[in-house]
Amino acid sequence: MKFLLLAGEPSGDLHGANLLRHLKKFFPDGAFYCFGGDKMAANGAHLLLHYREMAFMGFWEVISNLPKILKNLRFCKNWISKNRPDVVIFIDFPGFNLRVAEFSKKQGCRNIYYISPQIWAWKESRVYQIIRNIDLMITILPFERDFYRKYNYEVKFAGHPLLDALYLDKQSVEKSDADKDIDVVLLPGSRLQEVRHILPVMTEVAVHFPDRKFVVAAAPNLPDEIFQLCIKGKSNVEIIKEKTYELIRRSKAAIVTSGTATLETALLGTPLIVVYKGNSISYWIARQLVKVKYISLINLILDHPAVPELIQYQVTPSKIKEHLSMLLTDPKVVEEQHQNFSRLHKLLGGSGASQRAAIFIKEYITEHGKQV
Repeated sequence: MKFLLLAGEPSGDLHGANLLRHLKKFFPDGAFYCFGGDKMAANGAHLLLHYREMAFMGFWEVISNLPKILKNLRFCKNWISKNRPDVVIFIDFPGFNLRVAEFSKKQGCRNIYYISPQIWAWKESRVYQIIRNIDLMITILPFERDFYRKYNYEVKFAGHPLLDALYLDKQSVEKSDADKDIDVVLLPGSRLQEVRHILPVMTEVAVHFPDRKFVVAAAPNLPDEIFQLCIKGKSNVEIIKEKTYELIRRSKAAIVTSGTATLETALLGTPLIVVYKGNSISYWIARQLVKVKYISLINLILDHPAVPELIQYQVTPSKIKEHLSMLLTDPKVVEEQHQNFSRLHKLLGGSGASQRAAIFIKEYITEHGKQV
């Protein structure tokens, strides 16, 4: 049996890799191909295109990179036409994946979506594309089942795969404050355009805390010069690559760009501030379209402002300093975040999400066969 897994971001590569480990147990003779990254390749998939060539966020960024995006779409569709995979597994990344899903459905592939697009936040009309083109939807957020039920579309809830990726369960032992030798970890994201907007502001905050140790958790897919330029003249800021989870665990507080990393930081138990700053045009368009109360998954899942969020023009050194001072000096603020993180952990379904997702896929294929 031939599988094609499609992921366009580092988080998709991570969750795709964990899913692959379990799928290979159920389909030992299967052939696995992917659009993804090094983690999926390390787990036995033949890498066709790296996410470095695919990850563009923001309306203006997508428009300015449209020729490359269209080229990637053509390449993917041509590969499907020539190689005829039995099953295509889409991992988040809806702008690309939903277009491919329409094509692969016509080619007779079984379409399975793992990690639902956040259509409950914006572009809700895409639910009809999903109903039409996706044979099995596996969700990771607890409220997504109720969202899809409004449209009489049944989905499977696997729980959140970050709990597997972070090796968290009830027996996990977090570092005590005494073990936390970094004061603040900075997570500016993994996309070049967002790092350019946010990291200069993040590192400027360090100037206000000269006696505190700051570390930038640098994305491995980005050039070192981007990070070096931002820390120039700031002796209390260091750059470290490839050790993001370790750095989060070792830190007393974190400043995190909105995205999957906010959830990772919370599940690792480190108090945080969520920030987002992008291209002004992209931000203006997003404000007209996005209809959720919060930008961080933490607050969305808890339906409560559990962590502070600073967006666009609020992302200034003085504003971040105000919130960071409380995280570093007020035990009550820290304890309140920790209590919210415990609630978050319970809501996300516990460990084993990747295995449950693989079981759902195996059961579907067993019941419905390889191709339409």
